[in-house]
This record gives sequence, structure tokens and C-alpha cells, in this order.
Amino acid sequence: MEANLAHIHEEKPFQESDIGHTTLFPSFRVDLRHYSEKEYNKFVKMNTVRDWSALSWKDVGRPYEVKTFSKDRIDYEKEHGHEMKPYTSWQYFNKAFHEWFVKDVPSEQKRQKKQFMNSLTSFKPGEIKSALSEVAKIQLWNYAHRIQDGIWDPRGKRALFEGLHLKQPRILFLGAAEGYEAMQLAAMYPSAHVTMVDYDAYCKTTRFEEFPDTYPFLGENPSTGQDKVYYKHDFNIDYVVDDIRNLTYGNEFDIVLSVGLLEHFPDSFKPEVVDWHRKFLKPGGYAIFTTPRNQIRSRLYYRVMADVMNHTYRELMTLEQMGLYIYENGFDILQHGYIKVHNGIVAKPR
Repeated sequence: MEANLAHIHEEKPFQESDIGHTTLFPSFRVDLRHYSEKEYNKFVKMNTVRDWSALSWKDVGRPYEVKTFSKDRIDYEKEHGHEMKPYTSWQYFNKAFHEWFVKDVPSEQKRQKKQFMNSLTSFKPGEIKSALSEVAKIQLWNYAHRIQDGIWDPRGKRALFEGLHLKQPRILFLGAAEGYEAMQLAAMYPSAHVTMVDYDAYCKTTRFEEFPDTYPFLGENPSTGQDKVYYKHDFNIDYVVDDIRNLTYGNEFDIVLSVGLLEHFPDSFKPEVVDWHRKFLKPGGYAIFTTPRNQIRSRLYYRVMADVMNHTYRELMTLEQMGLYIYENGFDILQHGYIKVHNGIVAKPR
């Protein structure tokens, strides 16, 4: 159903009576539906690997490295005469990504189409190509983020995160950005205490702070066991701006989570990244990893959206590749699966 735009400005516009509905806004989609059994079987594939110890890199192949970098990165490196450092690349990426998240997409689609039509009258191939590229980007972003809801994908991520035996968990989110997935977990496992960590202050001051207060998360009412709608301000969240390597926490978290972190590190660094998840877990705690899937449409997405997405080293992985990194670095995989554009794994240290 299409929403009245004034609806989004209400403090808590969605209630339990809205469960089962989806609503399209100019910048994003709200989805309070559960999967039907047919939809679940179509969009969620769980626990397809029987024995992780039987897999080898010869079987699964190597991840696909995305080598099409953003214009900002290319221009920066030409100007400075050296490769952009990781911290700088994340600053560029977070700013570019957030600027797209807050776009009024229907208005932007109209503007870009008008600009393309105007470019045709110039008879200048460069202007026409540039304008057409902008049309393609906004159309693809609209499909990926609003229509398909592939970036947040609340139904899919609930499917990946469900079934954990937790009450009032402490959750640590490494490389948290706007913190979406930790908030989804906090809705599913109520009375959670969430600690988000990112070393780019922009993620705290802008990406997290400007995450819409009116976005509803579908979770559980601990008093009744029934569905309940939560919002950002319902959660107990601390946001820490620091390098993960500087954290001084002990083994004190029930969940250590990362979303789209592992694939940004070449193989020589992956054991350290996996170990970040181990070192902060309580005995019996869960490590949760997600990465973008290696599939044709994901490769196309990162090529077309390079100026938005590709400031950093990035790989696309199959679920089996991702799982093998985690298994070989000391974790037993409890559940694994993939949704529209993401792989997901829940694991415990061996």
C-alpha cells in the first residue's frame, strides 16, 4: 500500500494493527510482513551445507574481487600520488552511501530523466552518456533499496537471525554504520543492550542519528510472545567511535555481529577479522556474519553503482566461501543461509 507522506512524520506511525503490511516511502520501504511458506522457500535458502569440514577451496573457488573503483577514489589517488588509505576510503564511502539513503527517489527519478532528455538536445556524446548513467543509477537504487528492499531486507534478515536462545542479550556490532541489523536483533530478542562500534564518526553523528525514528522493526513482545513493533528509540544503544583493534571489552557479549565487514579484507587479514568476533564473546555466545552474495546481479550492481559503493577493497562471496573462512578460523557453523543479496552465518567458537 502507498502511504500518505504525512504518515512518516508521526512519532510512531505503525502499530501492531499494521503487522502484515508493507509501505513504500520516498526513500525506503517499510515491511512488517512475515514470509508465507511459499515465499520463504523461494527467497530464503538455509543450511545447504551438511559438513563444513568436507569443503575445500578447490571445491568452492575464490571470492570475486570488485575492481571497479569510484571516481572519487580514482581522482584522489591521482591528486595525492598514492593509494587511498582504508580510513579515508571509509569516510568517502559512508558519506556517498548516506547521501543516497536519504534521497527522495521518485523526485530524483523525474529529475534525472528530465536531465537526460535535455542532454539529447546538446548532441554531445559525453553529456548524453553521463546523463544516461545517472538515470541508470537511480533506477537501480530504486529497485535494489525500495522495490526489492534488498539492502535492509527485514524479512530475510529475521529469517537469518531467528532461533537463537537468548534473553536480554548484550550485542556488539562491529563496523556498525547506521546500526540497522543490531536494531533488528534487539527487536527479536527484547531488552537487549546494544553497543555499536565504527571508527568513522560520521556513522554515529549522521548515519545512525539520521536513521528514521519512524522506521518500524518487527519483533517479539516478551510478555505475550506475540509480535510487537519497535522503533529506534525503544532500544538501549551505546555508540562508540573507535578502531575495533582498540576495544578493551572482555568476553562479555552474547552476540558479536558484523555486516559486510569480512569481504573488505584480503585473505592475509581475514583470520584477524574473524578473531575480532571471538575475543568479545561470552562462553556460549553467538557470532553473526553477513556478506554480499556473489551473483550476476550483485556484480552488475557494484559496477553500475561504483561511484556510490566502491571506495574500499571489496569481494563478493558465495555462502560456501564465506563459511569456509569462518570454519577454518575456529568456528563451528550453527546455521547458515542466503537471502536476496546477502549471505548469513551464525557460529560459535570451537
